[in-house]
Amino acid sequence: MCGIMGYVGDKPCPDMIYEGLKKLEYRGYDSAGIVVLSDGKIEVVRSVGKLFELESQLPHLSADAKMGMGHTRWATHGIPSVENAHPHTYDGFAVIHNGIIENYQTLKIALLQQGAVFTSETDTEVILHLVHREYKKDKSLTGAVTRVIPLLEGAFAFAVMAQAEPGVFYVVKNSSPLVIGCGKGENFFASDALALLPHTQEMIFMEDGQVAKITATEISLQDFAGKPLQQDRKVLPQTQFLAEKNGYRHFMLKEIYEQPAVIRKTIERVFHSGTFQLKEEDIGLKGFPLDAIQRIHIVGCGTACLAGMLGKYFLEKWVHLPVTVELASEFRYRSPYLDANTLVIAMTQSGETLDTLASIKFAKQAGCPIYAICNVPFSSISRVADSTFYMEAGPEVGVASTKAFVAMVLDLYLLTLGMGVQRGKISETELAKQRAYLQRLPALVEQALQQYEQVEHVAQAYFESTNCLFLGRGNSFPIAMEGALKLKEISYIHAEGYAGGELKHGPIALVDRHLPIVALAPRDSHYEKMLSNIEEVCARGGRVIGVGAKEDTRLAGLCEHMLICPQIEQEDLQSILSIIPLQLFSYSIAVLRGTDVDQPRNLAKSVTVE
Repeated sequence: MCGIMGYVGDKPCPDMIYEGLKKLEYRGYDSAGIVVLSDGKIEVVRSVGKLFELESQLPHLSADAKMGMGHTRWATHGIPSVENAHPHTYDGFAVIHNGIIENYQTLKIALLQQGAVFTSETDTEVILHLVHREYKKDKSLTGAVTRVIPLLEGAFAFAVMAQAEPGVFYVVKNSSPLVIGCGKGENFFASDALALLPHTQEMIFMEDGQVAKITATEISLQDFAGKPLQQDRKVLPQTQFLAEKNGYRHFMLKEIYEQPAVIRKTIERVFHSGTFQLKEEDIGLKGFPLDAIQRIHIVGCGTACLAGMLGKYFLEKWVHLPVTVELASEFRYRSPYLDANTLVIAMTQSGETLDTLASIKFAKQAGCPIYAICNVPFSSISRVADSTFYMEAGPEVGVASTKAFVAMVLDLYLLTLGMGVQRGKISETELAKQRAYLQRLPALVEQALQQYEQVEHVAQAYFESTNCLFLGRGNSFPIAMEGALKLKEISYIHAEGYAGGELKHGPIALVDRHLPIVALAPRDSHYEKMLSNIEEVCARGGRVIGVGAKEDTRLAGLCEHMLICPQIEQEDLQSILSIIPLQLFSYSIAVLRGTDVDQPRNLAKSVTVE
């Protein structure tokens, strides 16, 4: 969960690397550092905290250095400190690393016995000392890196440079993401193409088990056994990865307001103009073997898993197949029943979430067809999957997912329609009806966003709370969980989402006049029962914030405050509308509390470690 960038060429690179790290700070912001090679000597600067802390140290690097690499860290082994910050350097060698070396303790003990001196608590430093040790055997950086790789256990992507071999990087990929940018008289590498697109659009997305030798004029690939490999170069459109605030205070707020456009774009992409026919190729179903599918597992982490819960409701209702929703971090450890008739759907914004990636690799070994819903082309998960439905939501920089969640839910709904049609469960008449609902959705989301000032007013009454409960029934239950997750992520308020019917099975013990309770009560088939649950809260003095229709006087009469939400008769799509006021509510609370909305403490956007 770290950001990596490297450059070798004919241009001064310290500022270039720093700017690249700024685009990668969402991957880690506990500490940062840059190392360059200038006049045959290694120079390094490191700092603790957000990346801007490093900027004042850039003058300590040679401004005309034309080879270097940088790193933003999300701590795994060792607290955030200058000593634990990357790059790590020793005796003319430098290493940066993303991932976890699981056997580092064993390696470290052996290295200490051999006289190595460690200056950090990180697992990464063992790579540095192993490369140094192996290099002394034959004075070959190629040989040193090749011999070190089999000693390492875990998921890792790392890069090595040495004073003794100026102008040469060796980069290694095993599970953690790594992409090479191909230039003219210059080359790059990074953990995300986002950092490289200002400089080149031609990329090589490294596969697991690959080593790259990178110079200013040459890129060569080999496998871990030393066998040369062919290069598969991709050209990426720059506009797809542009990420600017465009006048918004935070990326998160901008991304919340981008949701109507994301929905419109998706609907227009999937449906043929003027007809009700789904474009199967755009949702990844063209030629996909659905006829034999007997069951479905949906896997994901955090927000992606909660989107998957809504997918379960959609698929079981419309496609008539049993669906389970699994936390990817647990899926492969519980011996799930898997076979060629089991479809596994991977939910992921980044396409690099390690637990999800490991889950689909595990399922693929069992013969399962793999379908992914993903936002990033050429990502690791999309390359493993048999078919991918790309969200095309644009870059999501805010750590707390908003537009990607809505895109996932919408894509699952469209997948459901496509599967339903293909399996003969949804008629053309029904499909036309659902498309009519879809066409109304973007304007309704815009109406929900128009309530921002009203939501801000409500947030004033609750931003000092220390706990919050979210309640929902049916499709609103996963939305309650997602609303609670958003609040805890960015405001640091303890929040939990519960099914309304479960209130009396434990959580009701928490209810008193100090506890805010956000109750989702759209005009759906669960409305009456949800009002009964709200009555139970009111009878015990709870402070209820209702989420429902503007004209709903019954709900308003039970609530201390209301968050107004537009309504649509299609319950599945109502879930998309219902999350909008909760996103705005969480954002408003966080702003009032003064937290770091886009980069909340202890979190990173792309989770590439277990």
